[in-house]
Amino acid sequence: MTVIDLVSYEDALAAYDPVMGLEVHVELGTKTKMFCACATALGAEPNSQTCPVCLGLPGALPVVNAIGVESAVRIGLALNCEIATWCRFARKNYFYPDMPKNFQTSQYDEPIAFNGYLDVQLEDGEVFRVEIERAHMEEDTGKSTHVGGATGRIHGASYSLLDYNRAGIPLIEIVTKPITGAGARAPEVARAYVAELRELIRALGVSEARMEMGQMRCDVNLSLRPHGTETFGTRSETKNVNSLRSVERAARFEVQRHAAVLSGGGTIVQETRHFHEEDGSTTSGRVKEEAEDYRYFPEPDLVPVAPAREWVEELRAELPELPRVRRNRLREEWGISEHEMQSVLNAGAVDAIVATIEAGAPQAAARKWWMGELARRANEQGVDLVTLPITPVQVARIAALVADGSLNDKLARQAIEGVLAGEGEPDAVVESRGLKIVSDDGALGTAVDEAIAANPGVADKIRGGKVAAAGALVGAVMKATRGQADAGRARELILERLAPAE
Repeated sequence: MTVIDLVSYEDALAAYDPVMGLEVHVELGTKTKMFCACATALGAEPNSQTCPVCLGLPGALPVVNAIGVESAVRIGLALNCEIATWCRFARKNYFYPDMPKNFQTSQYDEPIAFNGYLDVQLEDGEVFRVEIERAHMEEDTGKSTHVGGATGRIHGASYSLLDYNRAGIPLIEIVTKPITGAGARAPEVARAYVAELRELIRALGVSEARMEMGQMRCDVNLSLRPHGTETFGTRSETKNVNSLRSVERAARFEVQRHAAVLSGGGTIVQETRHFHEEDGSTTSGRVKEEAEDYRYFPEPDLVPVAPAREWVEELRAELPELPRVRRNRLREEWGISEHEMQSVLNAGAVDAIVATIEAGAPQAAARKWWMGELARRANEQGVDLVTLPITPVQVARIAALVADGSLNDKLARQAIEGVLAGEGEPDAVVESRGLKIVSDDGALGTAVDEAIAANPGVADKIRGGKVAAAGALVGAVMKATRGQADAGRARELILERLAPAE
């Protein structure tokens, strides 16, 4: 199926209702793996953080990571879930090159958290409740690198390399109940849900949840059913989508693809699919297994997990301020409208603005730069705002340079450009690019004198009392100094030189 085969989104929604299910995998920020003492630090040499347990060698016995269990409970509580009084791990059996044991230690019919919900706010302020089926503990697989070929996937590759450093990393998989009733807004709901979930995970401090680094990944399950029917259609599962924008695009594409297949008399195949960032399309991966194909059975080498009720309540009492509550508090502190706060949320700028304020910037300046120049650049590049290579501390420094008169807004934008280009810290960029405002009377006076000499007619008007004409000369001074003149001081010097004789 290619893009040419798609029906329009509007035509798809005219005939069908979308039904979604979102499965989000979150890598926990523990120091060691889920069932062994191997380190989890990123960037190590391939296969240097492994042991007999995470390599699945005979006779190796797992031990549960206590912080992993605590993190799972904290996530469950924040998602309004019930916490199991007793649960256990299971073996999920399948052969895959990056799964050294040929089974994954996971949870099947006895998850640690279940039956919750998360309220998410859409761009126009509407709140949509996404119900949570379960949140369960498991381990990540290794990483396959396919070498050769044009796509980086196994098809067409010359050979594959396996790195088991990631095998055994603690994961929490959060699975929604079928999401119905969203209609044409289903892709928007998907994006808003993953965004809110990411904010929640970060607030809990259990993971950085950086999607671009694979610390949080979303599988988008989608099916269509004709209007007026209750039976769900056959679903597809688009795997490992790793940005908010891509989650929305994947859901939208699958709505159009399913509708095209069904409208043409075809049958949807239950399968996994790959998402392609370059054009927002998906392609077939493999036929999707049913639960019985995995031959789940209780893990014989791990004892059940039975969280004490007193401990669970202690963790509930220690939960931090959750994202929606925090946003409402910040909106009141910043003195902005709900619409303005929604814009900040939509841009993914809340944490960046808070960090910039904490670094010393006034809140108005922090919002101005993140929601203005930086949001514009992120949109142009098609990336999330927080992935731009500039820190809140650097933005706060640029705001300080504007506040003390060293830069004006135009020069500040050039300083931001330099920081984003990797030219160094703001002060170094200002120095190397020669951006600092000219405010000393010597250099500025020379520019003023040259502007007066070049515009005698304007000068005569000012001498005659038409002070408003000074704006033209200020403009000439700004042009001559490449926008680096102190406009206020330039105006003062112009009026001093051209004051009518008494």
